[in-house]
Amino acid sequence: MKLALAAAICGVSINFAQAVDPDDWDKKPPEPTPTSKKCADGEAWDDRSKKCVKLDAAVFDDLERLQAARELAYAGRFGSAVKALDAMADQNDTRVLTYRGFLARKSGDWNAALIYYDRALSADPSNLSARSYLGMGLAERGDIEAARNQLAEIRLRGGRETWAERALLMTLRSGGAAFY
Repeated sequence: MKLALAAAICGVSINFAQAVDPDDWDKKPPEPTPTSKKCADGEAWDDRSKKCVKLDAAVFDDLERLQAARELAYAGRFGSAVKALDAMADQNDTRVLTYRGFLARKSGDWNAALIYYDRALSADPSNLSARSYLGMGLAERGDIEAARNQLAEIRLRGGRETWAERALLMTLRSGGAAFY
């Protein structure tokens, strides 16, 4: 909200698919933008130039790359999402590890997903997204008790009424069919 007010005062137009509060980047599912609708693998939409640009270009910062990776992952463009993550400077960032785990899980490589989720949670036990995606994967595999343990951890760590909690709850209520 502060960003929108500052932009309005300065008369600057901001694409909110790109300009995201770092603390809010994963609070709800991403909305499709030209990044997932128009851009080729390894590219994201640059609102300033109004075209698709290589993700490793200097016009993007790592938060924008992460947003692109998340959007592409939710759009089912896993290979393109990996390229967005590959373009990020800090490959040990827990958000990068979380999405690598998500992509491995969605691609059917549960063992790799577990490794990434474990690395993300070892570095940041309060990573609610990693806990939610891990819980979804556990529920998919029929380990409902372990999935519920992740839900309890999400709540214990301040995640009540967050997207992470809601997504895992939807998975548990569906009997293990992951929300995503």
